[in-house]
Amino acid sequence: MYSQGQAGANAYARVGVQTGVMGASPHRLIVMLYQGARQAIAQARMHQQQNNIGARGAAIGKAINIVESGLQQALNKEAGGEIAQRLDALYSYMTRRLLEANLKQDEKMLVEVDDLLATLEEAWVGIGPEVAQMTAAAV
Repeated sequence: MYSQGQAGANAYARVGVQTGVMGASPHRLIVMLYQGARQAIAQARMHQQQNNIGARGAAIGKAINIVESGLQQALNKEAGGEIAQRLDALYSYMTRRLLEANLKQDEKMLVEVDDLLATLEEAWVGIGPEVAQMTAAAV
């Protein structure tokens, strides 16, 4: 099904992702989760446009998994206070919208969730220099 070259490229990509995760700061890991969820949504949109139902469902499932098991589970609701509580509610909303988008085959819902993730990703990237300074000061 795949050529050896493509299989090698896929293996190389997996190693690259694993290496990136292992060497990443907690801040960078969250950025990677946002990027992964957005990439899965982009794939779901592409499959929606191609009427590839199974692949669309798989991509949406991947996005849901990243939001629930990655972003939502990473929240520290005690230390994060109201912000963490609001993010938790927003992640739950995103999950519901992704499920609904899959059931209704609605690309607009996918775009809505992608826009929300893009806004959060931008804010998270924006605080990167401050996080780096705090980390350096702690060391």
